[in-house]
Amino acid sequence: MSSYVRVASFFQLYTFSGSRKVIKEKYNNCAPGVTVSYGGVSYPYLSFIYQGAAKNRTGDNLEAQILLSVNQISTGLAKEAVDGKYMVKMYSALMNDNDTVKKVLTEDTWVAATMSYDNENVEVLLSSAIDAVGANAPTRVLTRKIVGDLPITASIRSQ
Repeated sequence: MSSYVRVASFFQLYTFSGSRKVIKEKYNNCAPGVTVSYGGVSYPYLSFIYQGAAKNRTGDNLEAQILLSVNQISTGLAKEAVDGKYMVKMYSALMNDNDTVKKVLTEDTWVAATMSYDNENVEVLLSSAIDAVGANAPTRVLTRKIVGDLPITASIRSQ
């Protein structure tokens, strides 16, 4: 008797309107033609490969990639995501035989940074939400209500 471990990836492309998350697109790569539900959201099928986190060449940022086949849907989707600087929420999950999620293994949040393509693939480069070199951070204001009291000097002592 042989056993198989089914692993699938899901992604959401989203932006924010004020503080409200607006999901633009969502897809799974579990089974062709199958729409899979997870967390109350339906994910239609799209053929893609998610290559998870790795440090970039200079070691100052994490990157990942989504590889898509070249077609009108994937090239349009990649261009829209990069042009709109969409956030990308990736889920990697163990799947049951009936195409339902058994267990989510990882959840990663990225920014669609750049894209490249050739005759066979469209690659969307995903970057971590905070870029250490450019000091770019998602547009969110930290307030006292969110983070509490912060020290006004660089001296922090534990008691």
